[in-house]
Amino acid sequence: MKTCRGSSLQTSKSCLLFFSTQYTGRIFPATGKVHGDGMPTELEELVGFIANPNPQIRLAATENLVPYSTAEPALFKADGLKPIWNLKLLVRDHPKIAEHVLTILINLSSDAVVLEDLAADQRLLELLFNRVVDKQEPNANLISMLLANLAKWEGFEASVLRARQPSPPELGADDAVLNQLLDLFVKGHDGCYNKAANFDYLAYLFADLAKHADVRRYFVEPQAYDNVIPLTKIKVFTEHSSVVRRKGVASTIKNVAFDVKSHLCFLSDTGINILPYVLLPIVGGEEYEADDVMDMLPDLQLLPPDKARDPDSSIVQTHVETLTLLTTTRQGRDLMRNIKIYPIVRETHLRVDNEGVREACERLVQVLMRDEEPDASECVQEIQDDDDDDEEIVPV
Repeated sequence: MKTCRGSSLQTSKSCLLFFSTQYTGRIFPATGKVHGDGMPTELEELVGFIANPNPQIRLAATENLVPYSTAEPALFKADGLKPIWNLKLLVRDHPKIAEHVLTILINLSSDAVVLEDLAADQRLLELLFNRVVDKQEPNANLISMLLANLAKWEGFEASVLRARQPSPPELGADDAVLNQLLDLFVKGHDGCYNKAANFDYLAYLFADLAKHADVRRYFVEPQAYDNVIPLTKIKVFTEHSSVVRRKGVASTIKNVAFDVKSHLCFLSDTGINILPYVLLPIVGGEEYEADDVMDMLPDLQLLPPDKARDPDSSIVQTHVETLTLLTTTRQGRDLMRNIKIYPIVRETHLRVDNEGVREACERLVQVLMRDEEPDASECVQEIQDDDDDDEEIVPV
């Protein structure tokens, strides 16, 4: 390792890689105070280097600060969040510096104060929206992860819904940022749009946004620029190889399904037609009675014996809960009885060794097997009262 040469103390401290690997003393939380000798701690000095005009120093500082964004997050909240302000400026820095900065911000966004500071910063959001749709952006996945975290802030959905910017020609969307993000998610999977990104974490963004009524309406209404219902664009990923993508899409579908007025469109063959995409992930290679198979959806009638259900039990649970939501109306319940949902749920209950899945299956079976009542809106309330697993899947 090269030693740091220079004629001053300030110059010697700029060799941050040497500094960070050699320092083995006690780590102090940043409080804006100095310690016994009147000098700031080494970590406080390191945080200060992120604003250095020398890009090599900024690179070394941000790289070495990444682990402290989880171990010592208070370091970045000193001086009225000044370090956060500096980090936001560095999102547009050299790609390698921006990579470390975005990683730090992703980790720090779990703090409520930092989350609000980031999510309420319209200039930062404009920068992130502009960068994530750039076909050459090397940090697009990290930006997707940060956006997913920012969606935890109440009010973020309003910023996304009203955001406008020119769409890249390759994307083919209109100027609405939410349409661009959705088309980016669809066209960009597996590096198809940006070779450096798969945009899987945008699914978590959609899941949190869909907790809000105005976004739910967006997902079920055809968009003027292509006359396509947004939810139909992402439903095809319920069996994708990426667990992040599958999990986020499953939660998005479930959250949109809380909009009871859209259930007719959900179930219609000419509308969203969601049932095949919710059922296929929970179906295994089990054999069913011939009479039951004949009544099932065509997509489920000729499955191979080695068909495997989704290995992630939380995804299976989410899909079963979506089915329960879709039994809110009499039409939904009758349809599910007619297409033999019960045998599928019965096998899922028997074969998935997970308490959450079993409880979800039992709730759905109770609805399907009971005598009809004038109103079954309690189905929705029952799921709403459960602990929301979206909080567990969205943080990155």
